[in-house]
Amino acid sequence: MIDLHYWPTPNGWKVSIMLEECELDYNVIPVDIGSGDQFTAQFLRISPNNRMPAIVDHQPLGGGEPLAIFESGAILEYLAEKTGKFMPTDTAAKYKVLQWVHWQMANLGPMMGNANHFKNYGKNIADDPSQLEYGIKRFVGEVDRLSGVMDAQLSVNQYLCGSEYSIADIITWSWACLIGRLIDEDVWTTFPNLKRWVDEVGERPAVQAGRKVGKELGKRELTEAEEKARRELLFNQTNDKVRAAREEAAKATS
Repeated sequence: MIDLHYWPTPNGWKVSIMLEECELDYNVIPVDIGSGDQFTAQFLRISPNNRMPAIVDHQPLGGGEPLAIFESGAILEYLAEKTGKFMPTDTAAKYKVLQWVHWQMANLGPMMGNANHFKNYGKNIADDPSQLEYGIKRFVGEVDRLSGVMDAQLSVNQYLCGSEYSIADIITWSWACLIGRLIDEDVWTTFPNLKRWVDEVGERPAVQAGRKVGKELGKRELTEAEEKARRELLFNQTNDKVRAAREEAAKATS
């Protein structure tokens, strides 16, 4: 059994989709990132970067004690190795997949996260809307560029790395499917190959099932005070704010 420490966000979907695709048994442990679950000492022992998703595999590859893994890219690589699915064993093909996995982790995910922050959340916390203009232009523009990178790749490939569906597609789709919502739905006319791929991957039963995991979490309507507290928690993180929890977690693992 695998414990999935999770909240229904694009980063969380990467792992829930992979677990569904691999047909692995897993137990969802909610990590309410708006309430601060990611800063508890218990969670920091699993994910020292105080970010979900993370997993604990109680029957790890190679045997031994339960194995905890954080960072979605590392999790998908591990699950691919454990199951022998969605990652080639041939060296050239394997690294073709891994380069696109790392491309997503370093580019599409962070850029879309920042674009979403400045365009959608920033307006609720900025004193002057003009303060947001550079951030919106910078990150939305970069998402547009990255969409072009994917569209070109998909103009000559069914999937990101060729004719075979892989962890590169799984890790990228959960963010890429939201590009229209982030920029504008009309953007898909500019990137028809990307849209074809988004729709094709989105039709996979395991992708649909993984996307629905925890859909009911966090649906409670919040008061204005609760919304403010969540924004403060999510967008104003510093070392000092989580120092005590980190030290407590370190004591338990030393």
